[in-house]
Amino acid sequence: MNDEVGYSAELQSLGDGDSNESYDPEEDEKNRVVFQQENAESRVSLTHQHLSKKKYQHPQGRTSFRMSVFNLSNAIIGSGILGLSYALANTGIILFVLMLVSFTVLALYSIHLLLLCSKKTDCMVYEDLGYKAFGMPGKCAVFGSTFLQNIGAILSYMFIVKSELPLVLQFLMGFDTKNESWYMNGNYLVIMVTVAIILPLCLLKSLGYLGYTSGFSLACMVFFLIVIIYKKFDLPCPDLELNSTMQAAEMIPGNKTGMCEPEYVEFNTKTIYALPTILFSYVCHPSILPIYSELKERSSKKMERVSTVSFLSMFFMYILTAFFGYFTFYDKVNEDLLRTYDASHDVLILVVRLAVVTAVILTVPVLFFVVRKSLLELIKQKKFKWKLHISVTLVLLAFSVVLVVFTPSIKDIFAVIGATSANMLMFILPSALYLKLQTLTTKQKIKPAIFLAAGVLCTLITVPLVIIDWVHTKQSNNTGY
Repeated sequence: MNDEVGYSAELQSLGDGDSNESYDPEEDEKNRVVFQQENAESRVSLTHQHLSKKKYQHPQGRTSFRMSVFNLSNAIIGSGILGLSYALANTGIILFVLMLVSFTVLALYSIHLLLLCSKKTDCMVYEDLGYKAFGMPGKCAVFGSTFLQNIGAILSYMFIVKSELPLVLQFLMGFDTKNESWYMNGNYLVIMVTVAIILPLCLLKSLGYLGYTSGFSLACMVFFLIVIIYKKFDLPCPDLELNSTMQAAEMIPGNKTGMCEPEYVEFNTKTIYALPTILFSYVCHPSILPIYSELKERSSKKMERVSTVSFLSMFFMYILTAFFGYFTFYDKVNEDLLRTYDASHDVLILVVRLAVVTAVILTVPVLFFVVRKSLLELIKQKKFKWKLHISVTLVLLAFSVVLVVFTPSIKDIFAVIGATSANMLMFILPSALYLKLQTLTTKQKIKPAIFLAAGVLCTLITVPLVIIDWVHTKQSNNTGY
C-alpha cells in the first residue's frame, strides 16, 4: 500500500513537470514494478544494516555506580594486604610510599588502555581482546596469566588456612603452648578443610549463595584494619619488650631509646619482595571488563571514574594497614601481618583470625569456579558434563593442596605471582593490546611502549632475584645459619 502511494506521488510530480507528455499504460506498469523492487531492496538493506549493528551491541548494564565501585574494590583487595607491612619494613617509608603511589597511577593507566581497546573492538572479555589482537596465541597468553593469577590467589587463601587455623584451634582448645599433635599441624588441617568444606562447595553446579561471600570478605578486611589501628596503641615496642633490662619508663611509647624507630630508606635481600607484593595486591584486571559490561549507562569515562574511586579507596586502606602494622612491630613484622600478633590470650585477635579464615575458606570456591570455567572455555567445552566437571575439580584442587603443603611462606606466593601473572595483566598485556589494536602515530606510541618495556624489564629483574633469594634462604635453613 505504501509502495502504491509512493509511486502515485512520484507519478504526480512527474505529471506536474511535463503535462504534455503522452500516457503509456505498459510503460506505466513497468515503472511501477521497478519502483516496488527498488523500495523493497532499500528496506531490506536498512534492516540488515540495523541487525548488523545490533549484533555487536552489548545490552546495557543494570549495576549502579556505587555498586560497581564496591564490586571493583572487592576484586582489588585480597590476601596481598597481609604482606604490605613486611614490604614496608624492607623498603623504608619513603620508597614504599613512592612505590604504592606509582603502582596506583600505573594500574589506573593500564585500565584506561583496556577500556580504549574494549571500545575499539566492542569486546567485554579480556581473552577476546587477546584473540582480536594476536589470534589464538593472544587468547592463550591472557588465559594463562588470568589462570595463574587466580590459582595464586587460591594458594594464598589456602596458605592462610594452613598458617592461621592451628592458632585458632590452639586457643579454642585451651592449649597454652604449641601443641605438636597431628591434628594441629597446618598441612593436615588444610587437607582436611579442603576435603570436608572446599571440595563439596567446588563440586556445586553453580555459585549460588557463594557470590555473597565477597561482601563478607571485604567486611573482614575492614574489621582487620580497625583492629590493627587499635593494636598500635595497645601493644608496646617489641624490642623494649624483649629487653628485660629496660626500665618501665623506657617502655612508654614514644620514648627515644634507639629502638623501634622507623626506617625511611631500607635496602636488603628482602627488598625485592616489595614490588611483586604490591603488584599482587593491585591486580584486578580480569574483572574490569565484566564490571564495565554490567555498569548502568555505560561509558568508558564513567568506568574510569569507578576505577579511580575504587583504587583510591584501596590505596588508603593499604597504606593505613601497612603503616599501622609496621609502626606496631617495626622490623619484627612477619611476612603475614596477622601471624605477627600473639593470639594466645587475645580474644580480639582470635576473632579477627577466625573471621579471616572463614572468609577465605568461602572465597576459594568462588575463585575456583572462575578458574574452572576459563579452562573449560579454552578447550571449547560448552555443554555441562558431570564426569568432566568432577575430574577437573579434583585435579585442580589436588594440585593446589600439594603446592600449599610445600610452600614455605606466603611471601613466596606473592613474589612468584606478582612478578609473573600480575605483571603480565597490569603492564605487558594492556600495553601490547593497545599498540596492536589502535591506529596510532609514532608520538602516540611512546607512552604505551614505555609502559610495555617497564613491564618486561620488571619481570626480567624481579624473577631471577626472587629465585636467587629463595635458593639462598633454603640453603641457609639447611645449614642452620
